[in-house]
Amino acid sequence: MAARNPPALVISLDFELYWGMRDHVELADYKENLLGVRQAVPALLELFGRYGIHATWATVGFLFCRNKQELLSSFPQLKPRYINSRLSPYDSLAQVGADESSDLFHYAPSLIAMIATAPFQEIGTHTLSHYYCLEPEQDAAAFRADLEMAQKLAAKWKIELRSIVFPRNQYGDPHLAVCRELGILAYRGNECSWIYEGRSWGQERVIRRVVRLLDAYVNLTGQHSFSVSPSQPSNLPSSRFLRPYSRRLRVLEGLRLKRILEGLDFAAHGGQAYHLWWHPHNFGKHLPENLAFLEKVLTHFAKLRQSHGMESLNMCELAVRAGFEAPAGASA
Repeated sequence: MAARNPPALVISLDFELYWGMRDHVELADYKENLLGVRQAVPALLELFGRYGIHATWATVGFLFCRNKQELLSSFPQLKPRYINSRLSPYDSLAQVGADESSDLFHYAPSLIAMIATAPFQEIGTHTLSHYYCLEPEQDAAAFRADLEMAQKLAAKWKIELRSIVFPRNQYGDPHLAVCRELGILAYRGNECSWIYEGRSWGQERVIRRVVRLLDAYVNLTGQHSFSVSPSQPSNLPSSRFLRPYSRRLRVLEGLRLKRILEGLDFAAHGGQAYHLWWHPHNFGKHLPENLAFLEKVLTHFAKLRQSHGMESLNMCELAVRAGFEAPAGASA
């Protein structure tokens, strides 16, 4: 009988800046969070370094661009045809500045360089344009064009994209087939519950959002730890979204922490993986409170590393451990 792999903590971050928020939040209303990413990223890398944390930064491809000329030249020939035009970033380029020095909301080469040189950090993809796979009129061909261009932009940095996080957790079998053909080894799937199923924007319902909020504090749907099945790309499903600190809900912080620590314990005792994720802009506001909360989680993980041999692995590393060989030069 083959030896069982040790339990693992997987952390992924959806690195998107305003590309991931532009269709439903006005820039002026979220400016503080987005500007705060400039402090959150180095702070997270420092914390990860102290605790030996391997993480995947699923990055929107447009963030690699150094200026607007490079951005415009990165557009794929086949663009998404959204019925809701607000979903398309290609129709709202007037607000995009010339480069990172003049626009901190749409460019991030300095932050990507910081992440790329930090130990054990994988740069994955969040698609080129924050592409929504399940919106009406979308097809696999447009998704392929988007993902291929994301790979080309990353290749300029000598980065091979081997992990993907689908924007709004929208994906289907045709998109997974494209990922397989383009060499993607891992994706972050959804928790196994009706409240977490990927749906188009128009199909989302308030009741699902309410129950998801409750589930962050009280165990309504289980712990969502998992074992990795041998497939390509490997499904490394979300276990828990790390909700940001809220002054309005601060009285519930103990419950929020308990929910995550119990999930880690469950995974450690069962020899499974636990996948925690969030956006850097979630830490852009109330950074000290968010870092303090995360450090409590990582302190608990460190105890499980000692008691149960729990490992910290990024998404590519966990997929490789499940049976895939990482290509030479892969970023991990």
